[in-house]
Amino acid sequence: MEQGLTHFDSQGNAVMVDVSAKNSTVRMAQAKGHIMVSKKTLSLIQQGTVRKGDVLGVARIAGIMAAKKTAELIPLCHPLIFDSCTIDFNLHEEAPALDISPRYIEAICTVRLSGKTGAEIEALTGVSVALLTIYDMCKALDRGMVLGEIRLWEKSGGKSGHFFREEPHGSG
Repeated sequence: MEQGLTHFDSQGNAVMVDVSAKNSTVRMAQAKGHIMVSKKTLSLIQQGTVRKGDVLGVARIAGIMAAKKTAELIPLCHPLIFDSCTIDFNLHEEAPALDISPRYIEAICTVRLSGKTGAEIEALTGVSVALLTIYDMCKALDRGMVLGEIRLWEKSGGKSGHFFREEPHGSG
C-alpha cells in the first residue's frame, strides 16, 4: 500500500487490516500524557480529599476499562485480549520544561499482550480516558485544567520492532 497506509484498499476504501497471516508475538505499548492542575487541586488529590472520592483510583480503573474497549471506540481497530494493562501516575509539583504548568499529573498506560497486532491505540486510549476522568472528577475545583502531551512512549514486538521516544532532557 502506498506510504504504508494499511487501512485502505487499492480503491481507497477503508478496511480493517487482515492480520490472519501474521504470527503472534509478545507485544508491549506504553503511552504517556499529563494534565496541568492548580496547586489546590493537586494538594486535594494528594490528600485524597476531593469530594467525588479517590481521583487517581477512579481514573486508573477508567483508563484500564477504556483501553480494553478501544475496538468499540476506534473504527477498524482489532479487538485485543490483554495479558496486562496498567495505569500509573506521577504527581509533579514543578515541571522540568517551560511549556508545562508548574503542577501536573502524568499518566502512563502500559499494555502487554501476545497477538498479531500491537496495542499502541489501546495504550493511548487508556491514558486519554484516565486524564479525562481526572478532569471530570476535579472540574468543580479547577476548570482551568489542561490535558496535553499524549503520546506513544514505547512499543515492542511485531514486524516494526522496538520504538522508544527520545525526548530532550527536561521533557517527558
